[in-house]
Amino acid sequence: MDQDRLQQLKELRQKAMEGGGPERIQRQKAQGKLTARERLELLLDPGTFQELDMFVTHRIHDFGLEKRKILGDGVVTGFGKIHGRDVFVFSQDFTVFGGTLSLAHAEKIKKVMDLAMRVGAPVIGLNDSGGARIQEGVASLGGYAEIFLRNVLASGVIPQISAILGPCAGGAVYSPALTDFIFMRRGTSHMFITGPAVVKRVTHEDVTFEELGGAEIHATQSGVAHFVYDTEEEVLEGIRTLLSYLPSNNMEDPPMLPTHDPPDREAPELDDIVPEDPNKPYNMYDVIHHIVDNGEFFEVHRQFAPNIIVGFARFDGQPVGIVAQQPMVMAGALDINASVKAARFVRFCDAFNIPLLTLEDVPGFLPGVAQEHGGIIRHGAKLLYAFAEATVPKITVITRKSYGGAYCVLSSKQIRGDINLAWPTAEIAVMGPEGAVDIIYRKELAQSENPEELRERLIREYREKFANPYYAAALGYIDDVIEPRKTRAWVIKALRLLANKRQNLPPKKHGNIPL
Repeated sequence: MDQDRLQQLKELRQKAMEGGGPERIQRQKAQGKLTARERLELLLDPGTFQELDMFVTHRIHDFGLEKRKILGDGVVTGFGKIHGRDVFVFSQDFTVFGGTLSLAHAEKIKKVMDLAMRVGAPVIGLNDSGGARIQEGVASLGGYAEIFLRNVLASGVIPQISAILGPCAGGAVYSPALTDFIFMRRGTSHMFITGPAVVKRVTHEDVTFEELGGAEIHATQSGVAHFVYDTEEEVLEGIRTLLSYLPSNNMEDPPMLPTHDPPDREAPELDDIVPEDPNKPYNMYDVIHHIVDNGEFFEVHRQFAPNIIVGFARFDGQPVGIVAQQPMVMAGALDINASVKAARFVRFCDAFNIPLLTLEDVPGFLPGVAQEHGGIIRHGAKLLYAFAEATVPKITVITRKSYGGAYCVLSSKQIRGDINLAWPTAEIAVMGPEGAVDIIYRKELAQSENPEELRERLIREYREKFANPYYAAALGYIDDVIEPRKTRAWVIKALRLLANKRQNLPPKKHGNIPL
């Protein structure tokens, strides 16, 4: 072959690797940000990245841009491996036109998304962009819309993960919002529909980028961000960890890993973890860490709605999604945010064949005008819908309270829970003993000469009769009452039993979840 042609290829590749040039790369570094290619090197297994569309350029002929064409056009795309499994990636390059999206830029992203669907592999997007390239007009908006369509079509088919490592504003936010998980970095990543300047002009509110759409806001208040880290390195390592629990697509089972943690290991500490006083809290994280493989739990949405805990763990090497109340926050009551958080997680696990373990200690739905007016009925119904719809193996362990509608919602036997267990400390009833006595014996208490003494006696009697697991067990709603220390062994037995579970939904286009 002509050596000149080979030399030309090498020079073009080198030029593409330089992105927006040394000056802009230095500016990126000065902001504490990695380059698009450095991010991919950290994310993927060493030496596995294969780039696509390195030589693509934009097709804009206005505003002088026809004289400024940079190879790659602001996004690095391709495929590689994570933990030896194929993934498709795109990494926006802020050094090239601020990472803005042109039609050519969008077409590169669309190509890897289409390939990912054909192959059945996850898509990971590293977002660092100024948004739509204004000079291109509606063509860039059309590019966004085509990406959004692919996000929707890929939903529930392949895992989609987004990392926000710089600005992400306007219509650009909707692609990450349509993906399964969003990672953000504190200090440098921002997401918002309209920026601070527009907000000030329209609503006269003064707000900073961080206050409006920073990582901490989206992790704690909006619930947009599922994971937040201090450095880009931690973000990228977090993505690798998350993928270790997930199958490559909805036709595969999640990856098993060998473990030296014995399946029949007991946890004697759990026998005394639930306090005698039913109103005293305990830490549900302690329960989780005692029963999962090696005490390892990868939590999702940790800072949002902390009254409910969701995340991934393994039992005898098998990935499992855990949903658990946290008695230390709002007594573990279900509110609007907790319901939506858990419903989304349950639906993800069901879509990707990940069994569900529910650890239940719930006094009911949170009462109050704000909750009712905010739509707790509608939002609580989302969690009920998610559990009822799920066909993956579903195991429930009631550790203490299971009251009212919350009993029904949290993978009860009546909504197709497969194995439902309870600890001896479980209290399963329509409501707590105090509230029940006040309603049932209202007249007797009103007529009593010593209502307080009568009330205490009636509460005691109600608790003995109903606030225990044995009445529910007698009805077959609880499959067994178990020693807390044996919870791990029971869960693993149930998972093995349900390994070949088959359950279908009635034929339909799709259900109408109460959004």
